[in-house]
Amino acid sequence: MTDATGTGEQGAPRGCVSADREWTLAELAAAYAYPEPAPALAPGDRVPWLRANMVSTLDGAAQHEGRSQPISSAADMRIFGTLRALADVIVVGAETVRQEGYRPARARAEFAAAREAAGQAPAPAIAVVSAGLELDLSLPLFTSPVVPTLILTGAAAAPDRVAAARQAGVTVVIAGDGAGIEPARAVRALAGLGLTRLLTEGGPRLLGQFIAAGVLDEMCLTLSPVLTAGDAQRVAGGPSVAVPRRFELVSLLEEAGFLFGRYRRS
Repeated sequence: MTDATGTGEQGAPRGCVSADREWTLAELAAAYAYPEPAPALAPGDRVPWLRANMVSTLDGAAQHEGRSQPISSAADMRIFGTLRALADVIVVGAETVRQEGYRPARARAEFAAAREAAGQAPAPAIAVVSAGLELDLSLPLFTSPVVPTLILTGAAAAPDRVAAARQAGVTVVIAGDGAGIEPARAVRALAGLGLTRLLTEGGPRLLGQFIAAGVLDEMCLTLSPVLTAGDAQRVAGGPSVAVPRRFELVSLLEEAGFLFGRYRRS
């Protein structure tokens, strides 16, 4: 893997422009470290940072035949795992949970000491965004997570399904007045639980909601060197924003033709 920019942030790996090699997990963790928290507005406030991690083909597809795995790579999965290991919570839409067969995030020995030093749980929690709560609560994601799974929903969600989820041991977080969530309120609710290092893996509709609400701080985008054509979704969907939101490039890595860009809100 090479650093296509030759720059990078303090603590990020350097000197890899001419030597193509596989970066260690520790180097990737340094390259993708969350920024230092901004000063809180009031005592006890926790300032969250929401990053997204998505993959896209050259022609803009975020998936092939409903899944992202066919357009991914070994390097993409290393970064995917590193970003998860750095996060307090992974926020994901219910449809993506169903399509991708989500399982609980696992505790990884390589990151155990760093997570303990940062005051984090052994593994990130999964927070499933769902208006209808049409979820199979018998799946391992809900029955055997390392850290209890959360469901983010709205106040108008079906009371019987909310009750069933809570009876199954799932923490239900109300983050909207209607059936669905309000993105800014969801981010604040997670921060209120002490989960400030936020990672969303989509899907496209959920990412589009975060973008439209102006709460996305960072975009990690893998550009896969493949073409798929067809009518697959882009990395973000939903209504367009009135004014395009500008992000700045932080780093750009390359391996086997895959580009790994990290962008922050400018």
